[in-house]
Amino acid sequence: MAARVVVTGLGALSPLEAGVQKSWTSLLAGKSGITPISQLPDAASYTAHCPATCGVGKVSNFSPEEYGGLFSTQDLRRMSLFTQYATVAAREALEDAGLLHDRYYDKEKFGCVIGSGIASISDTFDTVGGFIQGKKVSPLFVPKILNNMAAGNLSIKFGLQGVTHCVSTACATGNNSIGDAYNFIRLGYSDSCLAGASEASVHPLALAGFLRAKSITTAGISRPFDSLRDGFVLAEGAGILVLENLEYAQRRGARIYAEIVGYGVTSDAYHITSPLEGGDGARRAMQMALGDHDPRSVGYVNAHATSTILGDRAEARAIRDVFNARNNRESDICVSSNKGAIGHLLGAAGAMEAIFTIKSLYHDTIPHTLNLNTVGGAKGDDETDFQGLNFVRDKPIARKMEYALNNSFGFGGVNSAILFKKWDEVEQVTK
Repeated sequence: MAARVVVTGLGALSPLEAGVQKSWTSLLAGKSGITPISQLPDAASYTAHCPATCGVGKVSNFSPEEYGGLFSTQDLRRMSLFTQYATVAAREALEDAGLLHDRYYDKEKFGCVIGSGIASISDTFDTVGGFIQGKKVSPLFVPKILNNMAAGNLSIKFGLQGVTHCVSTACATGNNSIGDAYNFIRLGYSDSCLAGASEASVHPLALAGFLRAKSITTAGISRPFDSLRDGFVLAEGAGILVLENLEYAQRRGARIYAEIVGYGVTSDAYHITSPLEGGDGARRAMQMALGDHDPRSVGYVNAHATSTILGDRAEARAIRDVFNARNNRESDICVSSNKGAIGHLLGAAGAMEAIFTIKSLYHDTIPHTLNLNTVGGAKGDDETDFQGLNFVRDKPIARKMEYALNNSFGFGGVNSAILFKKWDEVEQVTK
């Protein structure tokens, strides 16, 4: 019989704030973590290649020295920025779970599943520039740019000798990392896992590349599902969760945030950057995550919704089909996107948004979509595309929920969805 898997710790470094609680509070307050590139300390390096009207969701004023001896001098030499972000978030998650100094756990059954979309673009950029000028390449260059180095360094830092695994599925990376860790625990490979993703992607080269791919908005505002949506805002950060076998978590008296009860992953098999217009791949991922659960029991979908015309429309169609929201009737399913507030964290997006989804369940509160004024109406939208869905805008809403779904999709046609169940201690004790 497969083990049940619960979430017992959360850690985050977001464009809004450092730390889960501060980020959550800022999200509910309608604050934005997006900064115009003209206001960045190195603005000239951005504006030389990108319109000055662009914005980014940068982890501002990050200083590893502020984290109480977490990083040694050797760490700072060896760790790229995305690994440093992951380390900060992982420590918070372990501390939140009561495991940072607890040696009760079996270190050989404690896994680490941390992914990244593009890892360290800044180290690659700087090294190539120096190489062209005839400078020697650092012996740490290759270890610093490998996607799995966040997972590897965290395993070393916290003594985790179980499964060490790295996922890199573009913007679905965070969700897929959590999903893989969920399956490792269900199947008995691990008792516990750090799971999530980290991204340090805010760099002039990355911004210029996404602009050329016509994925980025030049308005500096992320508008998920809105009539004026025209592309995402590039952002960065890290989201890390502690997942545990339910029996182990209960045995040590852990506080439980939520239970993971379903995971779905599919491929569009259609295009490297564009989704299927009808959202079929996203629909199948959500249905896979739901399994035998009644769709009517799901109170909230935290949508991937990056603020692109095609992507948001396809996802709305998929959600509408999964939850049978049609015929001008507003369904019970609430939908919102966090990207209006934090931008698009690429590989770390799903992990950060999974944390916000779990907080929504835990606190019976659904955050609103920032900058959503008029639902639908962009070029190519049909008036029925967004019908029947209860888009949460203007302000958060209070709602009792049993289940919530987190969506995350990526270039290459990958679609992922995770179903979280509210943890009811009284209900579980009586079973």
